[in-house]
Amino acid sequence: MEIICLGELLIDMFPAEVGKAMAEVSAFHPKPGGAPANAAVAAARLGFQSGFIGKVGDDIFGHLLERVLREEGVNTRGIQFDTDARTTLVFIAMPDVHNAEFVFYRNPGADMLLKPEELPEDLLHATLCLHFGSLSLSNEPINSAVMRAIELTRQGGGLVSFDVNYRPALWASPEAATQRVKQVLPLVDLVKVNEKEMELITGDDDLHRGSQALLAYGPQVCVVTLGADGSYFNTGVDAEFIPGFEVETIDSTGCGDAFIAGLLTQVVSQDRSLSGIPSTQMCSALRYANAVGALTALKQGVIPALPTREQVENFLSQQPNNNRTN
Repeated sequence: MEIICLGELLIDMFPAEVGKAMAEVSAFHPKPGGAPANAAVAAARLGFQSGFIGKVGDDIFGHLLERVLREEGVNTRGIQFDTDARTTLVFIAMPDVHNAEFVFYRNPGADMLLKPEELPEDLLHATLCLHFGSLSLSNEPINSAVMRAIELTRQGGGLVSFDVNYRPALWASPEAATQRVKQVLPLVDLVKVNEKEMELITGDDDLHRGSQALLAYGPQVCVVTLGADGSYFNTGVDAEFIPGFEVETIDSTGCGDAFIAGLLTQVVSQDRSLSGIPSTQMCSALRYANAVGALTALKQGVIPALPTREQVENFLSQQPNNNRTN
């Protein structure tokens, strides 16, 4: 298994209209979602072996989600069904195409209840890369499951990737989220943040200083996503901004999940060690990831919008190296 994603698998309830706050939306349309699940599907569409580990309810939504991932080519042996908790629903509003509001319906949701003993240890031992996000750190027992998954991946020599993916409503306070993220950073090889998350954790909005501060906790590579503008990486030796691509954005939800999948597929296809990774390799990987994210913005709903490897390669073949997004 090349990439395993662990965490939330849920139903995203997308708004019928863009440009309205949550209370003003007239209707919602259900679509499969969850950041790690999106990344797993994105990796599979890009031609890589991917698997997903998580828990859903033993209900109509849970079985639908497992089937969607399986039909997309994702290994679903790590999915557990909970008979007591429901599959989580997330209601989404989009005041504009670049920003979203989220309301999580889970008390608790099945995704929070994955236990360490339910992990497929053989898959984690053999994977080239484990990817997870901070939503899995805010509750037990899934937090303990993440810690065990990291341990198993490291025992097998795999990389560990962490997407901060901060959702304020799921934490007691910003300070609680920041403290937990800082505790996990020494255990990961690659950390991905957006500009706001970087500033939240480090107190610094300068790309170089903020990413350096994150690297000081232990990761080998820090990647900062900049929305439509592109992305930035810092390895502690090299740092560079990679501009994005100009596309007509319909829905930016999930573009970060697509981006990290694009990045990780490029990393594991060349070398699963990030120690001393050349700047040219990181630039190429981030340019590819920027393209995956940009193409995902062309449709509403994350999984239906995720591009194939052929679509990404065709898109990149038509772009000059210095293309930049609005």
